[in-house]
Amino acid sequence: MSHRSAPRTHDPRTGGPLAGTRVVELVGLGPGPFCGMLLADLGADVLTVDRADAARAVDRSRPATSAMTRSKCAIGLDLKRPDGVEAFLRLCDRADVAFEVFRPGVAERLGIGPDVACARNPRLVYGRLTGYGQSGPLAGRAGHDIDYLAIAGALEPLGRAGQPPTPPINVLADFAGGGMLLAYGILAALLARERTGVGQVVDAAMVDGAATMLTPFYAARASGYWGERGTNMLDTGAPWYDSYETSDGLWLAIGAIEPQFYAQLVTGLGLDGEQLPEQHDRDGWPVLRERFAAIVATRTRDAWEAHFADLDACVAPALSPLEAPGHPHNIARDSFLEIRGVPQPAPAPRFSDTPAPTPLPPEHPGEQTPTVLADWGIPADDVTRLVDDGTLV
Repeated sequence: MSHRSAPRTHDPRTGGPLAGTRVVELVGLGPGPFCGMLLADLGADVLTVDRADAARAVDRSRPATSAMTRSKCAIGLDLKRPDGVEAFLRLCDRADVAFEVFRPGVAERLGIGPDVACARNPRLVYGRLTGYGQSGPLAGRAGHDIDYLAIAGALEPLGRAGQPPTPPINVLADFAGGGMLLAYGILAALLARERTGVGQVVDAAMVDGAATMLTPFYAARASGYWGERGTNMLDTGAPWYDSYETSDGLWLAIGAIEPQFYAQLVTGLGLDGEQLPEQHDRDGWPVLRERFAAIVATRTRDAWEAHFADLDACVAPALSPLEAPGHPHNIARDSFLEIRGVPQPAPAPRFSDTPAPTPLPPEHPGEQTPTVLADWGIPADDVTRLVDDGTLV
């Protein structure tokens, strides 16, 4: 793999489409750091603010390795102290963006909500990421990805026929419908600021985001085009859109939807000329599934990949996260990189004129606090005083 990183030194982002954009990220669970990573990957100068006690508890004998903290600088701050609140607001005074992942009302109780921060810095884009949003009867409730999917109507359609709804780990609500939605909202608000001259509050809710991800399927279900879970073309109902076990216990993904690709699939499986049910004859799908499964089970996954290499049949090996970085296609595109021995996806998408900078290694909060805060315009004497009294790490 390429893009091996150099040792970390403080280096405000100087490349990428978001170069020069300053972001304050209040540390929270996965979707928040994911949003910050997306912004940092594209060149934003992201400063994460962790709890002071959490920063002090870090095992500094081991290097930071979390992919979602790459390219960010980090400090610890006690927001229960007035000086900690003021320090945070001073950072917001100098920021383009600040975002938090607290339950509704928590930031206000701490004295760092958008009412205060945006009054001090009217150009600030203040992002808020929650499960249920800033309003509504569930706004104050706890939840996780599976709950947000459930409320959004996005969980019930997922899974195989006759089986319970199956959450796709926590990528759909937490990361796609949460962290990425917040990043999208932040960028839209920054663009709007170019016209209006002022920032605004971005209320990103994972329920809203999960629903957005399934936009086509709500209408399809209401119209009768989309049926019950696991019986449709794209949810493992169709035999030509599913995964099949190979002889070595691995899996082959088949997605031959269009007739020309389906014809190539049939040929590749050695079924060309056999009497088979028509592709879209649902009554014949069990027969096709049985034939496909029996044939795929006769070879290894890698043998099938080689066999289909010259056929446009929409067939691919189902690689594990450990295998994907080593696939020739991903190597050719530098789709993965390695930072401190941890393989991870490279920044995406790609830009012709403002390419994303090579990610910097992650750091523990407090590793470069004086240098980082000097770059953010906080006087050295103030930094020393806050460190000495335990407010800042």
